[in-house]
Amino acid sequence: MDFEPWWLIFLPLLFGLGWIAARVDIRQMLSETRTLPNSYFKGLNFLLNEEPDRAIDAFVEVAKLDPETTELHFALGSLFRRRGEMERAIRVHQSLLSRADLAQIDRENAQHELAQDFLKAGMLDRAEQAFEQVLDTRFAVPAVRALIRIYESEHDWPRAIEAVKRLRALVDEPVPQLVHYQCERAVAAMTSKPPDIQAAEGALDAADNAAASLRGQARGQASEARIAMLRAHLARINNKQERERSYLVSVLSIAPEYASLVAADILESYRRAGQETEGLQLLRNHYMRYPSLDTFNVVFRELRAQEGYKPAWTFAREALRAHPSLLGLDRLLEAELASGQTGATKEALAAPVGDNVAPGSAIVPATGAADIVAGADLSLLRSLIHKHTQRLDRYACNVCGFEARNFYWQCPGCNSWETYEPRRLEEIK
Repeated sequence: MDFEPWWLIFLPLLFGLGWIAARVDIRQMLSETRTLPNSYFKGLNFLLNEEPDRAIDAFVEVAKLDPETTELHFALGSLFRRRGEMERAIRVHQSLLSRADLAQIDRENAQHELAQDFLKAGMLDRAEQAFEQVLDTRFAVPAVRALIRIYESEHDWPRAIEAVKRLRALVDEPVPQLVHYQCERAVAAMTSKPPDIQAAEGALDAADNAAASLRGQARGQASEARIAMLRAHLARINNKQERERSYLVSVLSIAPEYASLVAADILESYRRAGQETEGLQLLRNHYMRYPSLDTFNVVFRELRAQEGYKPAWTFAREALRAHPSLLGLDRLLEAELASGQTGATKEALAAPVGDNVAPGSAIVPATGAADIVAGADLSLLRSLIHKHTQRLDRYACNVCGFEARNFYWQCPGCNSWETYEPRRLEEIK
């Protein structure tokens, strides 16, 4: 290819065009900088100096001087919401939506931000309406997630289920709480007057279908355990004792850690069938493999009732040696004192008072639990231990740490599902 001399003309021409473009950009930048009010730079300076309150005041002044600063309005709204100033955040986003010249993409963004303001302010009805207005926009996924939270808080389980279905149509991901939504529907049907058996069965069948995608996971075990427990309750309503017992016993294999939640019900089911000995043996065997305080308590009390104090205390000694627990000892003493009210305690009160025994003290005689601690005042011992075990006799959420005396499938503190382990605080620690 031959070199043509006239090509040299393009070199200075290109250089000149680049110089002109650079000058235009610089002038435009300087012009825009001069048009920005001083409050804008003050606000930036306050932000850099970690003075958010003064920065907000400065940016508010900028927004008043130049209402066209859309991005600044969005930034202010977010700042107000983070600080908990919901009224100001709502006003900022409503003022944006009132502008006729606002671009469609910014209008959708402002509507979504306004919905979040309403949600954080606890104005659930208005938040629901605002999120519904962005369901056909790029904010569809976060809007549906927010609607699910709203329906959850309102215990509107049918609408929560529909929202989950809509979410799954948008994103291919499992929604574990769907099982519990169906379970809550079943609970509502069973507790209605009269119980709606057909609706409860349909809800539990739907829960089974939802749980199928979770099988093999830890969360799947908990969900299946809850379904089995609800089916047992439904069978009891229908007076089908054999079916009730089979569902309760299935929890021991489906989710062994959740046996403590059904141990008392299993024993009661066997007792109604006149097979309390078989029920006790089943629970005792399960406890040896999966020890828990609640199961220990059920087994000890039933051993005490069926076989007397010696086998019961032999079991208790072995259990507490293997798994030392103040809470376990507290439950043991409570059961022993309760069973001694009609028998052992009367004998103790009638027994002759020795040199080291105070008259009228709650002493279990030599034919009872005094073989464990001779001359012990079990009521005093239990009261001392109980004072230290009250704070351990709770369930705790592993997300927010909310403690409760009762077991919950959904944490009352943070509303997370399946965050309570079926074990007391002392067992976890």
